[in-house]
Amino acid sequence: MTPNALWEKAAAFHGHVCPGLTIGYRAALYAIDLLHLDFSADEDIVCIAENDACGCDAIQAILGCTLGKGNLLFHMTGKQAFSFYNRKTGHSIRLVLNVSTQGMSKDEAFEYFHTCRQEDMFEVKKTTIPQPEHARMFGSYVCEQCGEITGSNWIRIQNGQKLCLDCADRYDRFHA
Repeated sequence: MTPNALWEKAAAFHGHVCPGLTIGYRAALYAIDLLHLDFSADEDIVCIAENDACGCDAIQAILGCTLGKGNLLFHMTGKQAFSFYNRKTGHSIRLVLNVSTQGMSKDEAFEYFHTCRQEDMFEVKKTTIPQPEHARMFGSYVCEQCGEITGSNWIRIQNGQKLCLDCADRYDRFHA
């Protein structure tokens, strides 16, 4: 697909155009160039996004990294940073937005993000998180308190009962 067609696909998926969508769009295109990527029908490409903002929708639409397939993961740091992994080649990169649009209007930021050079928009770094394993399949349990089916990796045993996270008492030694 052409960059224009990919932009239209991302915008249609997201529902509107905005500077945030443009960040993910440009990150996806840059990752395609640097890692020789194509749309991931399975888990050949992995993206770890450090935010849950608009740009993630562009990455889903353009690269096929999705929550459901387990190849879009979130490492919430609040940064406009994206780590991309090409499982076929073993190569990876971390793209970090290095441009501030403070003082720009929304329209100015949108225009800037669409026209600046990729090299000016993102700093290319080594990934800091090892390539994640393929998504695992887990069995399920019925929470013995609310009766809802829950993946076994999210069940807690409390007083001999299998409880979901909503029903189990919280345990955090740092925030009493």
